[in-house]
Amino acid sequence: MAEAHSAVAFSFAITHEGFDINYDHEMLNLVWNSGVRSWKKRMARARNGIRNGVYPAHIQSLWLITAIALGLHYAGYQAPFNLTNRILVHLPSNTMNWQITACFLAALVIWLSICFTMRYTLKLLLIYKGWMYESRAPGSRVSLPTMLWVAVVRVLSSWNKPGLYSFQGSLPRLPLPSVKDTMTRYLRSVRPLLDDDNYKRMEGLAKDFEQTVGKKLQWYLVLKSWWSTNYVSDWWEEYVYLRGRSPLCVNSNFYGTDAIFMNLTNVQAARAANVISLLLNFRRLIEHQELQPIMVQGMIPLCSWQYERTFNTARIPGLETDRIVHYRDSNYIVVLHKGCYYKMIIYHKGRILRPCELQVQIEDILKAKATPVEGEEHLAALTAWNRSKWAETRNTFFSRGVNHVSLRTIESAAFVLSLDEEPFEFDLKRPELLDSFGKKLLHGNGYNRWFDKCFTVCVGSNGRVGFNAEHTWSDAAIASHMWENLIVDDLVSDGADAPVMGHLWESVFGDDIDGYDETGNTKGTPEFQPPTPTRLNWDLKPCLAQIEEATVCATKLCSEVDLRILVHQEYGKGFMKKCRLSPDAYIQMALQLAYYRDAGRFSLTYEASMTRLFREGRTETVRPCTIESSAWVKAMQDPSTSNDHRVKLLQDACDRHQLGYQDAMCGRGIDRHLFCLYVVSKYLEVDSPFLNEVLSEPWRLSTSQTPHGQTPKMDLKKHPNCISAGGGFGPVADDGYGVSYIIAGENLIFFHISAKTTCAQTDVNRFSDNICQALADIRSMFEQHMKDHPKPAKTITNGKST
Repeated sequence: MAEAHSAVAFSFAITHEGFDINYDHEMLNLVWNSGVRSWKKRMARARNGIRNGVYPAHIQSLWLITAIALGLHYAGYQAPFNLTNRILVHLPSNTMNWQITACFLAALVIWLSICFTMRYTLKLLLIYKGWMYESRAPGSRVSLPTMLWVAVVRVLSSWNKPGLYSFQGSLPRLPLPSVKDTMTRYLRSVRPLLDDDNYKRMEGLAKDFEQTVGKKLQWYLVLKSWWSTNYVSDWWEEYVYLRGRSPLCVNSNFYGTDAIFMNLTNVQAARAANVISLLLNFRRLIEHQELQPIMVQGMIPLCSWQYERTFNTARIPGLETDRIVHYRDSNYIVVLHKGCYYKMIIYHKGRILRPCELQVQIEDILKAKATPVEGEEHLAALTAWNRSKWAETRNTFFSRGVNHVSLRTIESAAFVLSLDEEPFEFDLKRPELLDSFGKKLLHGNGYNRWFDKCFTVCVGSNGRVGFNAEHTWSDAAIASHMWENLIVDDLVSDGADAPVMGHLWESVFGDDIDGYDETGNTKGTPEFQPPTPTRLNWDLKPCLAQIEEATVCATKLCSEVDLRILVHQEYGKGFMKKCRLSPDAYIQMALQLAYYRDAGRFSLTYEASMTRLFREGRTETVRPCTIESSAWVKAMQDPSTSNDHRVKLLQDACDRHQLGYQDAMCGRGIDRHLFCLYVVSKYLEVDSPFLNEVLSEPWRLSTSQTPHGQTPKMDLKKHPNCISAGGGFGPVADDGYGVSYIIAGENLIFFHISAKTTCAQTDVNRFSDNICQALADIRSMFEQHMKDHPKPAKTITNGKST
């Protein structure tokens, strides 16, 4: 009872002598500051809501139009449509005050008309996607319609400085393809995978589906596309992610690595403190909508809605389906170290703690002699368990008491930080170290990552960092943007870019609080003793059996995954551009050749593309295994094929791949449409042999490119080592590969290759060697082609080069 009373900020009791009032001044002050902070955030959200609602117009333009309306009225001129006088007749009198009111209301009507005209004009313009299909080959000319479109869009999109969500109301809806077009694209995509008999059978199934049940299913999708903001995203989140019952570890979560070519400090506490500070600054940019939306070619906005759930988010297990819970605010993080969980306050005395103050808290945790209570060390294995079993355990043992309080503390934290006891190492001469680095981030030991959390920041004992992210709340591009921003800011945080960070306190103090000193510790001196991290309390004895079972499953899951991180330094996008090919298409063709040599056959291949040109867009599938790519791969394996013919086939394959990628980005993909048709069929209890077969096809080669350069702060010419090694994910099929790659520079590519050790047909090291060989063979092919067909030398005639 003594502990309970000490936790109460205010209490009173009635005695025979009167009222007895007790209160804790410090606690009441904390409550007051928390309320003030919440109201400030509400006001900021309201202000940003108004700004976004009228974008691309300026809010300040209202006062200009009001001044013009007043000037016209008192000069004896009529406002457009005689609005001022029409409004004035409905007001109580014709006094000066009411005349000013009428002028303001007339200006407001005109201003809103202008705002919505600009907004919907921009929305109509953004529906146009012809710009994406314009040829980018040397000497090609942009069509006149696209040139005019670019001019108008550039004016509207740069009319006003946008906030993070300013373009949301102007983004078009994802278009719904026709069943006929999807059937045509699908049949073309599977032609290289099927023999003649199976292809004719699939043609029959597709034709029967298109002429019968497909029409009915499409009709319901048309209704959904009209009614909902995006006809795919909500079903994709629910049925692909939340209803999945497999463990999140390896099967769903992905990871990201540090900038491995630089090591800013070896002090674990200092790096952890700076990373926390930088992530909180990024959270602040999102909350205040000061983060600039990503613009394709500097003028075409991408959807930003996924940023909303970057922090303060957790996936909550359910018996049949999980749910995503996002908390509006959180003033603490949860730290995991040596099997113990700590609540660490990050906001104190009216401001976010500075890095030097955060380091004090981290050092307190590292120096603590605490030992985990029984079951606590392996507790996180529950989040790496079957989702239904974890939900049942959660409902039984974590729905009340200290377990409920501590679990809610983790789930509502800004994020989780794991202070590992092992170093994250990298050495080009010892590639196994980088492989180990990736495995520690992908799954750890199965119980030192909280896989339900939006992301867990992992800090090695040598100061290197990485993260493990849950996939439901966003796609990898969002986490990649956050991580890229962190790495750049961590490098340039020695004062020069401090004001850019967004926090007033840091802008004032500049060099004194950012970066690391000569000893590797954070700069600056704490202004006060920061709040001491507190242990989370648990009573886990009743559920020890469940924790042990989950630990066994998690350990087995981790042991069955192999990972290879290939650092390809022979060449990069510089040479690919000399070949006049898209770097992404170039690498995808190399993967097709490598897989064919590895498996001896072609396989259904998945490449993730984004649909964020549309509101609430997420991803679409590109199918790199095409008729053209298979023809080129066969030619590469045929010694009798001439080099020139191989080059021509590769160019055709890359062009076809590029077209497929463009179609996917423009809402003309195959797989999301088929997926939604399948969902409708299940709702209507309509059986479709075609959809059943299509949706059961395994993706034995699942690939994804990690984007970079999403923040304008990144300057690889100035800081060539300031780039993450990318990240990766587990294999989608038990007998397949998961391949993530990042084109990190003119002469650098990282490949993250995963596979199951339980499959005798896959081997990450063998596949890595095949990728290297494929890239080398393509390079040799083009070098020979350039040698056989040299470019004519430029000559100068009358002062002009020809």
